[in-house]
Amino acid sequence: MPVMEGKSLLFKYLGGVDAYPICLGTKDPEKIIETVKILQPSLGGVNLEDISQPKCFYILERLRAECEIPVWHDDQQGTGTIVAAGAINAAKMVGKKPSEMKAVFIGAGAANIAISRIMQVSGFKWGNMVMCDSKGTLHLGREDTKAEYKEKWFMCEHSNKEGLVGTPADAMKGADIVVAASKPGPGTVKPEWIKGMADDSIVFATANPIPEIWPWEAKEAGAKIVATGRSDFPNQVNNSLGFPGIFRGTLDVKARTISDTMCLAAVLEIAKTAEDNGLREDYIVPTMDDWEVFPREAAAVGTAAVNEGLAREKKSRKELYELASVIIKRARDQTKYLMKGGYILPPPKA
Repeated sequence: MPVMEGKSLLFKYLGGVDAYPICLGTKDPEKIIETVKILQPSLGGVNLEDISQPKCFYILERLRAECEIPVWHDDQQGTGTIVAAGAINAAKMVGKKPSEMKAVFIGAGAANIAISRIMQVSGFKWGNMVMCDSKGTLHLGREDTKAEYKEKWFMCEHSNKEGLVGTPADAMKGADIVVAASKPGPGTVKPEWIKGMADDSIVFATANPIPEIWPWEAKEAGAKIVATGRSDFPNQVNNSLGFPGIFRGTLDVKARTISDTMCLAAVLEIAKTAEDNGLREDYIVPTMDDWEVFPREAAAVGTAAVNEGLAREKKSRKELYELASVIIKRARDQTKYLMKGGYILPPPKA
């Protein structure tokens, strides 16, 4: 509940979206689906959180197909959006084309499956991707994934065009970028694996609270750009840069769903915002203080929904940007006023 309360506050402060937590006392996929569908008349949209794989894929797929309101799983689409934005800008910084880059994924859970999908629509190629789970690389010989993990089997069929069979260390040889969404480290990703990557390599170590490898270890091993999920390190890839603006734009046009095309619009706008602010090796995505990213993202997402025929209300990009700016500024000002008046208390001192 505290995590969901915190997320609701981020929805409000960063996106001007009124949100409240609903924690369910069940792990049964059918009960979760039924509950969301029953609650539809009271909600503008649903953000799913903390659902394990493989049922998270099934639940999201069913709800996106059967609901009249947008349903989103932040551990999938949110993580995919922010990592893809960072990957695009990191590629610019090292002078490489996404379509030519070898991308390795350490971990084959909901996060990395979705990251690979959003990166693919952002310009990276399935054939140049190699994904690793606890048993090694995913390839056509991994029929153990076929029955229970259809998303892994999809990766077996579409990625790893060379048919590499081996360990993460084998996969990372010559790789341009590695995205780790695995167990917390340090030591999950080893420095010697990074030493075997291509020149000007890029490392995303997204596990929290401890990344799969410390940023300084990755740098010492030869990585040019390193990103983590932590706010106390440069290049934080945080879902909070995605879901508030994406939902703002989705709700402002009353979109029926949040498609990968809408996510791509968010990816490109997040990346462009950072580029407009001046890309650096330690600044490949905006920070949460760069508040202009949220109305820009909302306008881009809403426009994509209109263009894709998913919007119930049609607004121009200019209208969407102005509307989102007003709503988000009002939410931020309200929060600051409540903090100043003592209605929202500061956190207790450690």
